[in-house]
Amino acid sequence: MAHPISAFQAAYISIEVLIALVSVPGNILVIWAVKMNQALRDATFCFIVSLAVADVAVGALVIPLAIIINIGPQMEFYTCLMVACPVLILTESSILALLAIAVDRYLRVKIPVRYKSVVTPRRAAVAIACCWIVSFLVGLTPMFGWNNLNKMGRTQELNGSHTEFVITCQFETVISMEYMVYFNFFVWVLPPLLLMLLIYLEVFNLIRKQLNKKVSSSSNDPQKYYGKELKIAKSLALVLFLFALSWLPLHILNCITLFCPSCQTPHILTYIAIFLTHGNSAMNPIVYAFRIKKFRTAFLQIWNQYFCCKTNKNATSATTAEAGN
Repeated sequence: MAHPISAFQAAYISIEVLIALVSVPGNILVIWAVKMNQALRDATFCFIVSLAVADVAVGALVIPLAIIINIGPQMEFYTCLMVACPVLILTESSILALLAIAVDRYLRVKIPVRYKSVVTPRRAAVAIACCWIVSFLVGLTPMFGWNNLNKMGRTQELNGSHTEFVITCQFETVISMEYMVYFNFFVWVLPPLLLMLLIYLEVFNLIRKQLNKKVSSSSNDPQKYYGKELKIAKSLALVLFLFALSWLPLHILNCITLFCPSCQTPHILTYIAIFLTHGNSAMNPIVYAFRIKKFRTAFLQIWNQYFCCKTNKNATSATTAEAGN
């Protein structure tokens, strides 16, 4: 029998739904902008589309699954594990997309003349495919055995098959904290974030050197070329900063849970950390709209072509029909 939803759970669900309602349309708009605008077809924006796809999936899939887990339904162990794994896949996909974007920006300022011959659409597509394959392997690792099944089996002193018992589905119940900290955080989250920090520091260093020297490049106006690169690099570094700011608190709480089992973490901190991780999926379209002119132009073009003008046309048609009558 289902337990009634508490007021706290209702508030949690409301906030999650609000995040999803901002995240899904916003990131669909990003994908739509790249598809319709020829100026957004280079490798960087292909990686941004991959990041947007992951963010759409967070709003459309992960948040509904998080709401289910919060309610705590009774289900079979591996079913619960399948509910918990998508967030791990999409987090890793976002990190690898951000890493690909950082490497791409580095190549644009390090080898501007040879960039287009090195970073071809085919190679960008292969890089995106590799990012998603690695993400699935990392995120589905708990399904391959690194989970809490044996620990729960010993706790409950099960008899017979370990794959058939029913549990109250919670993330910490099925996902091993050793996996989350040693493998997920220390291998697949923290090192890429540190590497991206170093890459962006080098990107800014290279751009400032070039701006000071005014060396020749593939552009007829080096000052303009590197000035534009600096602005885009700052915007994408902001996306990386917001990602780190959103995800590190939850990983730090996981470390506290693993290394200090006796420490009591207030539930409200855990919920705030979860909201930050999910809310990050809604931040990027806002950054693109305010910081990257090509996206802002594309968003306005979509609005004028498919929404604003369409509404005006419909109103004009209705007025004409009334006048005819």
